[in-house]
Amino acid sequence: MSARLFRALAGSHCILSKDLMHCTAFATADEYHLGTLSQDLASYGYVEVTSLPRDAANILVMGVEHSAKEGDPGTVFFFREGAAVFWNVKDKTMKHVMQVLEKHEIQPYEIALVHWENEELNYVKTEGQSKLHRGEIRLNSELDIDDAILEKFAFSNALCLSVKLAIWEASLDKFVESIQSIPEALKAGKKVKLSHEEVMQKMGELFALRHRINLSSDFLITPDFYWDRENLEQLYDKTCQFLSITRRVKVMNEKLQHCMELTDLMRNHLTEKRALRLEWMIVILITIEVMFELGRVFFLMK
Repeated sequence: MSARLFRALAGSHCILSKDLMHCTAFATADEYHLGTLSQDLASYGYVEVTSLPRDAANILVMGVEHSAKEGDPGTVFFFREGAAVFWNVKDKTMKHVMQVLEKHEIQPYEIALVHWENEELNYVKTEGQSKLHRGEIRLNSELDIDDAILEKFAFSNALCLSVKLAIWEASLDKFVESIQSIPEALKAGKKVKLSHEEVMQKMGELFALRHRINLSSDFLITPDFYWDRENLEQLYDKTCQFLSITRRVKVMNEKLQHCMELTDLMRNHLTEKRALRLEWMIVILITIEVMFELGRVFFLMK
C-alpha cells in the first residue's frame, strides 16, 4: 500500500475539475468464464463492444447505459486472468457488475482483499496525444470510438497486471507470516512443529506462485499484441513503469527465493530426522533379533 500512497502523492498536484473521471481496477479471481459472463451481462442490458482486433484475445469489453459523467461512455474491460477495469462507471453500476461477475469466477478471492488491493487512476479527455502524466491519464478527445477503446485497453492491461500482482503480494506476505517463527525456532534448537507433508505443501504453494508470476503471466515481457502497435506499447509500458510492475516482481522473486531456501532447509531437516529415526528402528530390530537368538542358544544349552 505504501507504493500506492506514493503514487497518490505524486499526482496530488493535478487540478481537479468537473471533467475529471475515474478508472478503477479490481482482481477478483484466478480466472473468468468470459463467454457466459457476456451472455449474463447482456441479459441485464449491457452491450458488448466488438471493435477490438482479433489478436486482443481473452478480453471482454462491455459498455454501460449511463456513465458516471458526461463526456466519455462508461466501459468495463474484463480480462480472462481474473481482473476487471471500470472506466467512468457509476458506483451503483459497478457494484451490480461485480455481483453478476461472482457467478462466473474461477477460484474467487476474498472480498475484503479484492477491495483493499484495487487501483484507481483519474483521467480526463484533452487535446493532443494520449499519455500518462504524473499519475493522471490524459486521453485524446479527437480519437474515434475504436481507437479510444484500444488506448483504454492498453492502460487497462497494465492496471490488470498491477491488481493481480497486488493479490499475489498479499498471498506471499501471508505465507511469510506463517513461517516467520521457523528461523528463530531452528536457531534456538527448538522442534519445528511442521510435518514433512506440511512442508511439501508449503513448497508446492511457493512453486505455484512462482509459476504464475514468471511463466503464466505478462509481468516479464511485453505482450505480442503491442509489437506492431508502437503508440499502444508506449502507453502500456509507461503505465507499467508508473505502477512499479518490474520492481515489484523483482522484490517478489527475491522473497520467493528466500522462502524456497527456508522450506528446503526445513525439508532437509525433517528428512534427516526421518532417516535417523529409521536407523534407530533398524538398530532396535537387530538388537531384538540378537536377543532372541541368544535366548534360543541359551535354551538349547540347557
